[in-house]
Amino acid sequence: MMHEYMHGSVGWFSQLLILVFFFLIIYWLLRCNTFGFHSDESASDILKKRLAKGEISRSEYLRLKKEVGNGD
Repeated sequence: MMHEYMHGSVGWFSQLLILVFFFLIIYWLLRCNTFGFHSDESASDILKKRLAKGEISRSEYLRLKKEVGNGD
């Protein structure tokens, strides 16, 4: 009789652990930007890199810097 009770509680506990593990994975995926991509760079850092690479001109850089300056 005791054995049946122990078996039932272990089964319940293992199901609970699986459920918690499942929700932790979902939480982790949703917390990360775009499923794993997370950047600590600010918008102005990204603009500086784009200017250095030649992706944008100096005039574009100055214009965009004004726009993102309010949000940074």
